[in-house]
Amino acid sequence: MRCPFCGNIETQVKDSRPAEEHVSIRRRRFCPACGGRFTTYERVQLRDLVVVKTNGRREDFDRDKLERSIRIALQKRPVEPERIEQMISGIVRRLESMGDTDIPSKTVGEIVMESLARIDTVAYVRFASVYKNFQAADDFDKFVSELRPETLTGAETPEK
Repeated sequence: MRCPFCGNIETQVKDSRPAEEHVSIRRRRFCPACGGRFTTYERVQLRDLVVVKTNGRREDFDRDKLERSIRIALQKRPVEPERIEQMISGIVRRLESMGDTDIPSKTVGEIVMESLARIDTVAYVRFASVYKNFQAADDFDKFVSELRPETLTGAETPEK
């Protein structure tokens, strides 16, 4: 593994341990050339995925890009980092097990929305606003109203 500080390729592993509930391996590394220390993570990759955009453009699947978008949606929400990692790993495993290496971006977005809806509705709405390209407040209102249970008619009032 190349040292991110000096570029030396002769780095040493000082410590390895399971991470993310045994889904990956966390390695602490040391560079003898510059003395730098850094951490790497190793994950199983079943196949190389390609995301097919709506305009037909193809792009290699990037777990980090997926993680960034999910973390933005969950920013300042009361969700534990371990739960976020589990969700991301679950999404990636689900995509890898679909059987095809070409995954439409729409499928990725729907799986992310489904996962976020189970964890945090605010993050779900945040992600949906970007994914569904909301243009006005009415778009939010319509989307959120679909999340709410049936409202009571004017004649019925809840008992206090």
